[in-house]
Order: sequence, then structure tokens, then C-alpha cells
Amino acid sequence: MSSDPLAPLLDLPGVADGVAAARSSVDSLIAHRVLRRRSADVSAESSLRGAWISSVLAGSTSTQADVRSGAASADPIVQGALRVQAAIPTLTDTWTRAPRQALARLHALASADLVSDPDQLGRPSGTAGVAERLDALASVLAATSAPAVVVAAIVHGEILGLDAFTPASGVVARAAVRLTVIERGLDLKSLVVIEAGHRDLGDAYETALAAYRTGTAEGVGEWIRHCADAVVAGARESLAICEAIQRG
Repeated sequence: MSSDPLAPLLDLPGVADGVAAARSSVDSLIAHRVLRRRSADVSAESSLRGAWISSVLAGSTSTQADVRSGAASADPIVQGALRVQAAIPTLTDTWTRAPRQALARLHALASADLVSDPDQLGRPSGTAGVAERLDALASVLAATSAPAVVVAAIVHGEILGLDAFTPASGVVARAAVRLTVIERGLDLKSLVVIEAGHRDLGDAYETALAAYRTGTAEGVGEWIRHCADAVVAGARESLAICEAIQRG
């Protein structure tokens, strides 16, 4: 029996296939000829779209045009999401050695304009059990060698399912997903707009999260499959970015 705490999740129905599909979609993206010289441009566009979509998923009504033009400068959700995306490259090492510290930084950046008490920035929810679950998550991250998609799904599900970093748990969770797939080698240059995948899958995002919250094997499997599908859809969004750059 494996000592890896996440290894049993690969045996849940559809999970291994979902992981393989996600890996294949990212590999296809990475092979695009535009990335030979313009990977930094694709990463920058992925970051901007990711910030905007994450803010929309968190309740913002700003449009992508608003974000590009600066018209969303007074939208606190958008500005927090932009700060979080900009910080991701600087937090990858911290995420590996001290994930709780990285999460605190993400929360401080995402919530700076959303809370009235600055002492709350970087602090997880005081709801009973949240701190313990976050400690357990950090221990799992240190112990697992499961595929990046599976690890990212658990990170995402724990942070968002617990509403661990109010009022910006969603923005923090989706940024932590990016950190996880960078660190675990799935998407080293943060090219995939995974946030777009969750948007494009519509109500399945909330439905799968509700299933995860049940804590059952079936619910966790449904959530991981959804997260794998979001990677596939997010890679399609990034391929479209590559195609647009290629067309000039």
C-alpha cells in the first residue's frame, strides 16, 4: 500500500483518464510554435485573463475591456486578483517550502481593498477546524507525489470548500492552483488559463465543489474530474491566445 496520502484518489472512477487528458492538452499547448519565441507574451496574457476571470467568478461585474483599459481601477475584486496574479512568479519557492506563508500573502494581496481591519489580512477564517485543515493540507503537499492535476484539485477544493480566506477565498484558491501546477511541473510557465476552464464549464464548478464538500469518495472524484476538465478547457483558451499572436 502506498504511503502517499493522495495516491488512492487515482483509483476513483474517471480520475486517471481526466489526469491523462489534462496532461495531453497541456503538452499540445506547449508544442505550439508561437511559444518558441513568445512564451512570455502568452504567459502575460494568461495572467491578465486569469485575473479578470477569477474576479468575475468571485462576483465582479467588470468586463475584460474594463480591465485592459484601466476602467476597473476602482473594482476591489479585480485589483486584488491582478495583484495576486502578479505575485505568482515570486511565490513559487515559498509555495514549495511554506505553503501557509504563501497563502497568507495571497490573501493579503487579494483582500487589501475588501476588509476594513488590516489585521485580518493574511489570516485564515476563524471558523472551527479551518486552521487544522490548512495544516493538514500543508502536510499533504509535503508528502505527496500525485499528479499535479490531482494535487491542485485538492488545494483548490480545500481552500474554496472551507471558505478559508474570506472574503477572497476563490481568488486565493485559483491562484494556489497556478502555483501548484507550476511547482509540480505541469505548466512551468503558467500558460494555461485554468480560470477560463471553470468559467466555461458553467454550473459544473459549483456543483462539483458541493460534491467535494460532502467528503465522499464519489464527491471528491467528481471534483477532481471537473478540475481536470477545467485544465483541458483552459489549455484551449491558451491555444486561442497563441493563434491570435501568430496571426498578428
